This record gives sequence, structure tokens and C-alpha cells, in this order.
Amino acid sequence: MRRRRMNQLYIGNLSPAATAQDLRQLFGERQLPLPGQVLLKSGYAFVDYPDQNWAIRAIETLSGKVELHGKVMEVDYSVPKKLRSRKIQIRNIPPHLQWEVLDGLLAQYGTVENVEQVNTDTETAVVNVTYATKEEAKVALEKLSDHQFENYSFKISYIPDEEVSSPPPPQRSRRGGHSSRERGSSPGGSSQPKQLEFPLRMLVPTQFVGAIIGKEGLTIKNLTKQTQSKVDIHRKENAGAAEKPITIHATPEGCSEACRMILDIMQKEADETKSAEEIPLKILAHNSLVGRLIGKEGRNLKKIEQDTGTKITISPLQDLTIYNPERTITVRGSTEACSHAEVEIMKKLREAYENDVVAVNQQANLIPGLNLNALGIFSTGLSMLPSAPGARGAAAATPYHPFAQSGRRRTGSSAYVSGLYGASPAGAFPHQHPLPEQEVVNLFIPTQAVGAIIGKKGQHIKQLARFAGASIKIAPAEGPDASERMVIITGPPEAQFKAQGRIFGKLKEENFFNPKEEVKLEAHIKVPSFAAGRVIGKGGKTVNELQNLTSAEVIVPRDQTPDENDEVVVKIIGHFFASQTAQRKIREIVQQVKQQEHKHAQGAAASQQHSK
Repeated sequence: MRRRRMNQLYIGNLSPAATAQDLRQLFGERQLPLPGQVLLKSGYAFVDYPDQNWAIRAIETLSGKVELHGKVMEVDYSVPKKLRSRKIQIRNIPPHLQWEVLDGLLAQYGTVENVEQVNTDTETAVVNVTYATKEEAKVALEKLSDHQFENYSFKISYIPDEEVSSPPPPQRSRRGGHSSRERGSSPGGSSQPKQLEFPLRMLVPTQFVGAIIGKEGLTIKNLTKQTQSKVDIHRKENAGAAEKPITIHATPEGCSEACRMILDIMQKEADETKSAEEIPLKILAHNSLVGRLIGKEGRNLKKIEQDTGTKITISPLQDLTIYNPERTITVRGSTEACSHAEVEIMKKLREAYENDVVAVNQQANLIPGLNLNALGIFSTGLSMLPSAPGARGAAAATPYHPFAQSGRRRTGSSAYVSGLYGASPAGAFPHQHPLPEQEVVNLFIPTQAVGAIIGKKGQHIKQLARFAGASIKIAPAEGPDASERMVIITGPPEAQFKAQGRIFGKLKEENFFNPKEEVKLEAHIKVPSFAAGRVIGKGGKTVNELQNLTSAEVIVPRDQTPDENDEVVVKIIGHFFASQTAQRKIREIVQQVKQQEHKHAQGAAASQQHSK
């Protein structure tokens, strides 16, 4: 059985006079008690911490800041050379830094496979980053060490990459998430389809946490037993905050029953202490799901309010940062009414989440080898989506992540990102070229959004182009009153996915669309004129099927005059995943037509040769 060394720390630059007792006393004085033994050598020592949070706190508190017997100590992860590979940890990140900026910075030094935000008690953010190769990780570590961002200086360490020493044993979950349950596969590798777990996340006033736990934990034990749930109360998150998050893992019915019991406990405590008249229900939800909860023109939310007799408000988009990808849904009303509203709200969120999982898996199949985990599509990320069975990835650790227990996309303990979708089986995509073709997509954005896409002195668009690996240009306005501008994106499929996804996400973040509606954009792609008929299909059958499959509107304008390359335009209108799926399907049809034409031409040439 292999021992995890993730939280073993190296203490260097020690005086020969230093003793194990000195170290214990020094750590203890700074509220960093050492639970295990101190392994003291000449000039250095090793200590173990039970979890990564304590280890990070020790490094942040002591390294380069504390003297022992006249020498300033160095504290860092103890990572044997054989485990120094593709994984690094970046600390002291500004908590308000957007995911998009961080992703762009990391992408400058190589292909990022995984970014996991670590749930810590520090004010600044911490992420674990996995690069595609150890060379890229080494360059990133060298270049980003002490990198200055505003008034923050990044601190970087290697963390063990245990994949390089030995593969993890089957069916053994990773430690360090909110739970140790495996999802998506069963012992021995046989995959049994399971209902996707979608935990309920609540915010509760800190003053009621003690009542929820109960004396010696009896109240919470009783609650979990009755509801057959696992309840995580994140007491250490956001030290000093007025509210604490709770994550409930259970069936939909179990989550709702646990929620009702918690509301009852809080209301009873409030009545007894006369501390509050009404306790609102606060549900946390990832930003990428909230638009569909609200519904077009707010219809879904209004209906829930009317049906349950509650008043529902949602925190603004401006509150979102790298450290907080969730929005708060506040429900006011009686305990009974709030409980009914929770059922309806979670039903909508769960449905949106499951649709996104399906869409992501579709994209993984449409673009062989597409590393969805590395994309971080929206700044707060579709990162949370779970990995496909057998996907390669590490559990992440971010303050939010409810969704991840073992392997995941940006998913895991809290930041969302975890399973990387592996390459598809050989032969599954007969039309795939060894080197992907450069594709051109014209995406139309509101004119007033151009500045946000370009950024100050062009920084944002340059960063986006580097991150996506695409050429991104904004065409001149067609006239002084033009309501839209065309963004010309050139690159292979994965670059298109990254660039377009970031643009959709940026428009949502910057409020260029009503918070209550999804971002829908028009995209134009060109297809050979001889293939246009196949895209339309007999009597419009193919284009209708495309629209039904993708939920995008697909238009092939009739009577187009082909351009100098004998190509015509296909218009696609829809939200991000709808547009992506439609683009890929259309290109698949075109590729099939081209292959048939090629075979036909070869056959005609052979026939002509034979007749000679």
C-alpha cells in the first residue's frame, strides 16, 4: 500500500542547535501544532500534516518569515525528485483574480490539463496545476515564481505527481475531497449507469452552526441517518464570515428532507434566542446554471414564487471571482414555503446540470482528443462537470466544489475541474485528419461589447488568442449604426471551442445580455457550394434534424452566389453548446461529402485509365 506524501513538509536552513522540541514549540506558538513525529536531520527536518490546508498554512506562515536560532527557516512541500513532474501549486493568488486571466497566464507556458482550486482558510487563493509535460511544469515554476500581480507575489512549489511512480490502485478514491464515494464506475471497471449526483449547497448563519451539529454531533448524526445523506459543514471556510456553506450529498428527496430539517433547527434556535424573526433559505449554485433557473424573461423564477408563495432574489454577477464561482439564491417565506421552493429550484438546477453533462460528453465525442478540462470554458468554468468513465484526471480542490469526489473535470472538492476526456478509440472517427484543418468561424457580438473583448491596450484579445491557440480578429464595423461586429476566429476545432467559449462567457460576465437570459450568438461558417444541398437535405430534412439535435437555429440562405472559393455561408444561432454541436455536425457532413467526391473522382479516373 503506497503512502501519500502530499502533506509532508520539508523544513530547511535549520541551525545545528535546532531540536525537534524547538520545532514543535515554534509551530505550536503559531497555532500550527504538529500531529506526528518530527524527523530531524542535520540542517533540515520533515514533518507531516493531516491535510493540505494545514500544510499550506504552515508554508505561508513560516517560510522565509520566521527565525530559529538566528536562521530564517525555509518550509515547502517535500517532493522526491522522482515525483517532480507535471504538477505545481501556486499560492498567494489575489482572491478577486478572474479565472480567465489566470488561465491565460498559465497557458503561456504550455498545455494546462487541470486547474484545481484548493479550499483553504487563507485570504488569497491557491491552485494546483497539472501541465501536459514535466518540461512545461518546470518552465512555469521558474517563470511564475515571485510573479507580481498587482501587489501579490505568486509562491510556487512542486507537488507530488504520483502517476509517475505508480498508477493508483483501482477503486481507491482520492483523499481530500468532500467525500470518498466513487462515481461513474464500479469495482472491476464495469460501468453501471448511475444517476448523476447533484448536491445541495446552502449558506447558513454561523451562529446556527452549533445547533445544526448538536451536542457531541448528535443532531447532525440524526439528520444524516434519517435522510440517508452525507452532510459537510464547512466550518473552516472564510474564517470570521457571518455565514458558512453546507453541502448535502443525497438523492433529490434526501437533500430536500435534510434542507427542511436544517431550516427547522435554525428557526427553533432563532425563536429560543430571539436572534432573528425570519430565517431565509440560501442556496448556492454555479453561475453557469443560474440562467436556466431564471428562465426566459424570468418566467421560471416567477412561477416558483407564485406556486410556493415565496420571494426569490439572486446575487449579482459582479460578486463572482476566482474564489467565488457561485451565486446565492435567497428564498424568503415560511419554512414550509421555503422547503417547497427548494424542491422546485433544485429540480431546475439539476436539469441544467445534467444537460450540460450530456452536452460536454457530446463535445468530447465530436472532437476526438479534445481536452475539455483544459478549456475552462467560462471564467467560472464548465469546469465543474464530472469526467467520463475512465477519464484521466485528478480530484480538484476549490472552495466551492460540491461536485467532485474522485476523478472529475474541473470538479472535485471545490473548484471544478477534473476528469480530462481522453482521446477516443482508434478508428472511432474515420474522417479525422492526423493534423486538424484550420477552420474559420465568424462570430457576431454586440457592438458595445467590442471593448470588453479587446481589453485595455488589446491585452484581453491577445491573451485569449494565446490561450485558445487561434487567430482572433475583429472586423471593421459595416456602418456607424451597426449593432453587431464580426469576430473572425481561425484555428483547429479545439481552438475554436476555446475561443468561442471564452467569448460567450465574457459577454455573460460583463452583462451584455440580460442576467435572466442565456447568451445566444450568431455564427457563420462556410461550406463548399456542392455540399450545401447535403446540409439542407431533401425537403429540408437534414437541417431540421440538425436543429432538433442541437437546439440551434441553422439557416442555409437560398440563392446565394458562391464566393471566389466556391463556398456559401451557413448561419448558426444558439447558445454555446448548441452552436458548437451544430458547427461540428455540419463540418462532419461536409467531410463526408468531400470523401464521396474524392472516391467518385478516383473511380472516374481509374475507369478512364482502364478504357485507354
